[in-house]
Amino acid sequence: MPEPTIDLSIVTVNWNSVDYLRECFSSIYRFTQGLTFEIIVVDNASPTRDVDDLGVQFPETRIIKSDTNLGFAGANNLGFKHSVGTHVLFLNPDTVLQSPAINQMVDHIRSLPNAGILGCKLLNTDLSVQLSSIQKFPKILNQVLDIEFLQLRWPGCPLWDISPLMSDSQHPVEVDMISGACMLMRREVFAAVNMFSEDYFMYAEDIDLNYKVKKAGYTNYYVGDTRIVHHGGGSSSRQKVNQYKTIMKYRAMRLYYRKNRGSSYEVLYRAALGASAAGRLLFLGLMYLFGNVAWKRSTVSMAAEKWKIILKWALGRYESPINN
Repeated sequence: MPEPTIDLSIVTVNWNSVDYLRECFSSIYRFTQGLTFEIIVVDNASPTRDVDDLGVQFPETRIIKSDTNLGFAGANNLGFKHSVGTHVLFLNPDTVLQSPAINQMVDHIRSLPNAGILGCKLLNTDLSVQLSSIQKFPKILNQVLDIEFLQLRWPGCPLWDISPLMSDSQHPVEVDMISGACMLMRREVFAAVNMFSEDYFMYAEDIDLNYKVKKAGYTNYYVGDTRIVHHGGGSSSRQKVNQYKTIMKYRAMRLYYRKNRGSSYEVLYRAALGASAAGRLLFLGLMYLFGNVAWKRSTVSMAAEKWKIILKWALGRYESPINN
């Protein structure tokens, strides 16, 4: 592993995201001053094969090409192995700085000797707060009750406690989990917990990393005075339903429970999620009857499509070569 020689390595993963990366990198160079840093892009065998264009526009960028899609975890680990920063920022390609956010985050983590992962307030494209910026460690109950309306109505509920998101305090707050879209760590901490687990191809690898960091005795922190726009992290109710991604997400969660809570808990999770999906579909059916009066039927239909997929998955209707 290379010895650290600069302040910060920014590692990002590309899969057909070059347009996003152009905007991301432009904002980094515009707002990040007074730090020695490098940007490393790991290309996950993107079909568009236009990642070299980034090197023309941003010649300082290091581009590492993988012949195969390593997944989010594997690609970030590869980027880390080529990095030389004292600190490492794992940053999604669809993020944009609107202020010196990276400088603020580095200043915060330098003042926190016990810091594991440090994260900021993520904003949706419309600049509303992204509720997934921080989370409690997943358990069956808070996953079954993962409803945006409830979280906004009772932000301080112990099941999810997103109350720090409602504050712009400059003081770091200890939290369970930081979103994988923007995670700042000391390089020795990331190495000490054996990096991202490559058991996960897509989803839950950030949850697993947060858990490993806390288990190793470090503290994860959220800083509310620092903000970054994350285009791809909006509410699922605003996005088109992707069957593959939906199934992959819940399979990844099963793996997380299996690894960290045992096979019995994993089985209970799948059963509880199936029951929750059935209940939500019944409720959405009733909502649809009164659609276009109190709410849009198109929104109800989109939500129902998602929960149909989840119910079928919980009932074992989907088969895949991926371990489920």
